[in-house]
Amino acid sequence: MTAPDPDQFEMRRLESLSNTIFGVAMTLLANDLPKSEAFKSSPDWGDLYQAYSGRMSSFALSFIIAGVFWISHHRRLARQPYGSRGAVIVNLLFLLSILLLPASNSLDNSYGMSSAVAVLFGLHLTTIAALNAWLWWLVLGSWQHEVVVSLFPIVVLLSGTIVAGIAPQYAGHLWLLAFGTLLFRRVVASPGANG
Repeated sequence: MTAPDPDQFEMRRLESLSNTIFGVAMTLLANDLPKSEAFKSSPDWGDLYQAYSGRMSSFALSFIIAGVFWISHHRRLARQPYGSRGAVIVNLLFLLSILLLPASNSLDNSYGMSSAVAVLFGLHLTTIAALNAWLWWLVLGSWQHEVVVSLFPIVVLLSGTIVAGIAPQYAGHLWLLAFGTLLFRRVVASPGANG
């Protein structure tokens, strides 16, 4: 029996940490939604629409983003039982970017029509996608299917960020397209590829 390599980390431990971080981040996204105290009296449908319409779309976008990256992260960790110190550091940077999602989402909720805030939010989303693609590259080490597919959100999110600098009200629609990655993945998947 050989001694374990001290420079290799068991990725199952990282998976436990990532479940906690994703859970906290996804829960904190709802913290920015209006509470019952926001209404002076019993709200009618118009009051509810006015209070929640803009915030719900931003909340849904961020929740979907976190969910898609959580799925990708777990698929990646399943292929990598052990990782190098560098891979763990990149994973921690990825998890930090996820943990910051409620903060940038809150800014976008409050000031989404500001091009500076919309660009900042778009750059944050693009950073998450870029770290995700980098992690796929570290696991697979070549231009395999998962690496190529992980580049799609970067291109779309970066395009949406450029739009955010000009017309921030349209950027969110474009950012949602980035998560057509799941559909894109299915379309370009080889017949024997699993989901």
